[in-house]
Amino acid sequence: MTGAKGEFVLSAEESKKYQELFNKLDVNSDGRIDIADLTSSLTEMNVPLGQAQEFLKKHDANKDGQIDFAEFLKYVTVHDQQLRLYFKKIDTNQDGTIDASEIQESFRKLGLNIDRDEAEKLLSRMDKDGTLKIDFNEWRNFLLLSPAQNIHDMLHYWRHASIIDIGENTIVPDDFTEKEMKTGMWWRHLVAGGAAGAVSRTCTAPLDRLKVLLQVHATSKNNYGVVNGFKFMLNEGGVKSLWRGNGINVIKIAPETAIKFMAYEQIKTWFRGEDPAKELHILERLCSGSLAGCISQTAIYPMEVLKTRLALRKTGQFNGIFDCAMKVYKNEGIRMFYRGYVPNIIGIIPYAGIDLAVYETLKKTYRQKTNGQDPGILALLGCGTISSTCGQLSSYPLALIRTKLQAQGAKGQDTLRTMFTKIVKQDGFFGLYRGLAPNFMKVIPAVSISYVVYEHSRDALGVKSG
Repeated sequence: MTGAKGEFVLSAEESKKYQELFNKLDVNSDGRIDIADLTSSLTEMNVPLGQAQEFLKKHDANKDGQIDFAEFLKYVTVHDQQLRLYFKKIDTNQDGTIDASEIQESFRKLGLNIDRDEAEKLLSRMDKDGTLKIDFNEWRNFLLLSPAQNIHDMLHYWRHASIIDIGENTIVPDDFTEKEMKTGMWWRHLVAGGAAGAVSRTCTAPLDRLKVLLQVHATSKNNYGVVNGFKFMLNEGGVKSLWRGNGINVIKIAPETAIKFMAYEQIKTWFRGEDPAKELHILERLCSGSLAGCISQTAIYPMEVLKTRLALRKTGQFNGIFDCAMKVYKNEGIRMFYRGYVPNIIGIIPYAGIDLAVYETLKKTYRQKTNGQDPGILALLGCGTISSTCGQLSSYPLALIRTKLQAQGAKGQDTLRTMFTKIVKQDGFFGLYRGLAPNFMKVIPAVSISYVVYEHSRDALGVKSG
């Protein structure tokens, strides 16, 4: 409500409501909200954790690392006014509600076209009564803790109110708005993702090298497993040897990400044809992402071969990446750099399709079970981990065959078909899944590390959480 001098004044009912919200955020009930309170409560409320630090930084007036009720009330009083103004701007027909067509129009003005399905999904995040329309109370309840300062940031927060979409973005690159492309915000997202990948790969490198060793050397007869594999690596080369092959594994992130992104953007323009504003459907995005993945893998595949050779090398065999490349070229020829290429490319399609399909299905199921509530951070981590696991299970035999072919020297005569037959004949069906244990062991730490580093990298690069 508005006071006599035009200032905004909260009613007794609203003050009580915000006191209840403050108490909910104040997890330890000490009368103040700190970063631990925010992290815990925002997770439960399905608000991105990236907002916690920014919210505290902006609204802690006395800079004591905590927010008391007076500071909180001052924030919600001002933010309530802003939300009312934003609501009126989107509610173009001024009927007191926002529907899907008004959402589409608002995003269109920002240079981002969304289809009717996505507009309705956005509505469902706020719509608690199932009318596919939202009133101001629903709007305010969802966006009250958003740090956005203008209508663009508000809508961006609404659309991207989740953590890294690990299940889908591992295959299908991010879609960026026209403003993000023009301002250069897109490359900051990519750099943050690259940094997260580099740290994550380095931390889980021992498990990755163990996976390669088991894929190449383990059989049903030699009892070569996780424990024996670690003992072999430590005895043969010491602790340092656990990170063999990690250098090139990190280096290839940059070219692979850049090529995939550029290819993805180009392929999307082909699908859009003469309508540059057309929003791609999920199948078109899957095809675009898969083709972009094939292009990027083709370009950097020699680095994949070198990674395998370096991971398998014995102490003193190579003096680094360049020495390995020169010796492989000299002794085995240029064709060796594309050994195992066919199963690698074929494996992209089932991985991408199953990963994306399972991820979308899990998110949809979650919303159905929670009356349209959008998945929170832990739920999205779970969805992404499960979908990625399913994708890996579907394509793992091809990845194993690829690694075995890469490990073979110039004298190796095996093809995809003959290698498959040889593995099944020697070790049975489960022989196609050698090395799967360390591969799964690194999933949870890899995802967790990636998320933490990604959030910190975004902050360092000036990427807004919204």
